[in-house]
Amino acid sequence: MKSVHNFYGELVFTKKVMEQKLSKSVYNKLASAVDNLEPLDQSIAGEVAHAMKEWALENGASHFTHWFQPQRGGTAQKHDSFIDYGAGGEIIERFSGSQLVQSEPDASSFPSGGIRSTFEARGYTAWDPTSPVFILEVGKVKTLVIPSVFLSWTGEVLDLKTPLLRSINILNEKAIEIQKLLGNRNAKQIKIFAGIEQEYFLLSKETVKNRPDIIVTGRTLFGNKPAKGQQMGDHYFGNIKEKILAFMEDVDTELYRRGIPVKTRHNEAAPNQFELASIYQEENLAIDNNLQIMETLKRVAEKHDLEALLHEKPFAGVNGSGKHFNWSVGDNTGTNYFEPSKSPLKNITFLLAISAVLLGVKKFGGVLRASAADAGNDHRLGANEAPPAIMSVYLGEFVSELLDSIEKAKNITEEKVNEIQLGVQNLPKVNKDYSDRNRTSPIAFTGNKFEFRTLGSSANPAETGTVLNLIAAYGFDEIYGRISAKKASDIKQAAIEVVKEIIIETKAVRFEKNGYSQEWQKEAQKRGLPNTKNTPEALKQYLTKDVIKAFEKYKILSEKELKAKVEIKLENYIKIKDIEYKYAVKVINTLILPAIVKQITQFSKAAKSIAELNISSKHLAKEVETLVNIYDKVRELAAKLDAFTAKDHGEILETAEKYAQEGAKLLDALREKIDAAEDLVSDEYWPLTSYQKLLNSF
Repeated sequence: MKSVHNFYGELVFTKKVMEQKLSKSVYNKLASAVDNLEPLDQSIAGEVAHAMKEWALENGASHFTHWFQPQRGGTAQKHDSFIDYGAGGEIIERFSGSQLVQSEPDASSFPSGGIRSTFEARGYTAWDPTSPVFILEVGKVKTLVIPSVFLSWTGEVLDLKTPLLRSINILNEKAIEIQKLLGNRNAKQIKIFAGIEQEYFLLSKETVKNRPDIIVTGRTLFGNKPAKGQQMGDHYFGNIKEKILAFMEDVDTELYRRGIPVKTRHNEAAPNQFELASIYQEENLAIDNNLQIMETLKRVAEKHDLEALLHEKPFAGVNGSGKHFNWSVGDNTGTNYFEPSKSPLKNITFLLAISAVLLGVKKFGGVLRASAADAGNDHRLGANEAPPAIMSVYLGEFVSELLDSIEKAKNITEEKVNEIQLGVQNLPKVNKDYSDRNRTSPIAFTGNKFEFRTLGSSANPAETGTVLNLIAAYGFDEIYGRISAKKASDIKQAAIEVVKEIIIETKAVRFEKNGYSQEWQKEAQKRGLPNTKNTPEALKQYLTKDVIKAFEKYKILSEKELKAKVEIKLENYIKIKDIEYKYAVKVINTLILPAIVKQITQFSKAAKSIAELNISSKHLAKEVETLVNIYDKVRELAAKLDAFTAKDHGEILETAEKYAQEGAKLLDALREKIDAAEDLVSDEYWPLTSYQKLLNSF
């Protein structure tokens, strides 16, 4: 096997390639735009486009595409050939600066949430130079891919990347303001980093053949718990089977070729569940890379006769899949603002950064929950495998004790804070981390970063990244205003006083114990923390006055764009649930009920044969009676679910709420009866591959 060094990043238009292909002045201008968030000098677009085209052609690409992130989910692309035609009909391979910077795909079929009419088809993609151009290789076909934003022709947001980039800009502005106020002149630019862990399931193609529900909806609509599931814990971090290891190796190779620095791969808690994680990168790039990771998992699985499931809850009674979003903020000097330090200035920055997050979660915790809301994640949140829907912050022993000591100190000064911190740091520690892990917390401080554990495995992380940035920007903005209002001669002293105020104000969102417990549900209600149980309920958080005001103030999304966003997410939710409900009825009518009839017939024949021998069997008669009752009840419930999907439920929010409640109850009731039938119908007749076979196929 070739060394990774020989092919790492070979499909990426890297800085090294730029240096080779571009003149020095153009390279410096482009590098400055990428590294320093400066506006792109349009005069260099032509030379950059030519260099990209030459590099792409050298690597076998024939087309280019602007790759963007529509609000429907996933990614989108429209391919255009490099080929153009001269006056005499001769073929010319061209790629101009204007083609690089902007493209115009037909936007009529993308959801807009009412921003434009269907006949207003124009949408524009615009190059995002902060994320590297790369080559997409599918079989023998290669395409130059240009990461882009997506806007309507009137300039409104139609994607998930634009709000993310705007949130990065505002966090940069607000955090730098604080640093300047503290006298730090070395911090010129804020760096936001993310490390995203990706969980997924793998199934063999053969076992999925008889699971049409998985093929259509991405999850099982019916299925009994396996006798041996995850209760032994033997799959978690266990030996990786040869077939799976071969798949993982191919995934890693494909990602390395794209310059995606995946680091970790292992078995997860549930059978046939796995995880991979990449190392920390700047947030925008980490999110783009995660989208590539999800696409690569699906594509490589096909080559290995596997089915990769990214649904948050493919199996009932078995752990679902999440996407842990590790997030930190620092600056160009290499300082991580979430890293405790003995340096007085860095120490104050650490306390202010923690305080900013606490303020932001207190104010906008409900929106953070909403950023992770979708139909799949509703099945996962709150179970003993994922955090509850209540947004609280776990800080760990070190930081909690530090904040408590600051709160209790009568006369708090910079010197006193340093004394407190040094005292806390001298407590016995197992390792260098300043916090243990609390897997029950949705927002856990893990030493030098926060880990947001609520995000679902199929989600685009850009939405959560946007809200995390908004939360921090709001916190820093509020802190700046409070420090300035004190008009103190000693800014650091004023900052410490503000920290103490915030520690007291935000105690309601700090929780160090078991987030899975019922006690926490009751306690959170007393504290006034939002606890939105499903997607329609959660999405209302986006439309509160304070949230709209913040998104508009920081120029992330306008009120119109926010309302459109919510409408799109509600539409998507309804469509997903509608497909599940309608397909459940189809599977019941065409597969499940006929199987039950076959078993009833078989039992009836057996009972008749036994009776002819003057022998009676009360057990056989009971099983026939049970199956007949199940058949009748399933048929009745299926008819109700069918009628439910055919009914007009009113406005979009009302419809979504009914799908989340009435529709879900009907499907749950059906599932209970059908799963009971699975235990009574022989394998010969049961049409769906069992959980036992699905989850033990390797």
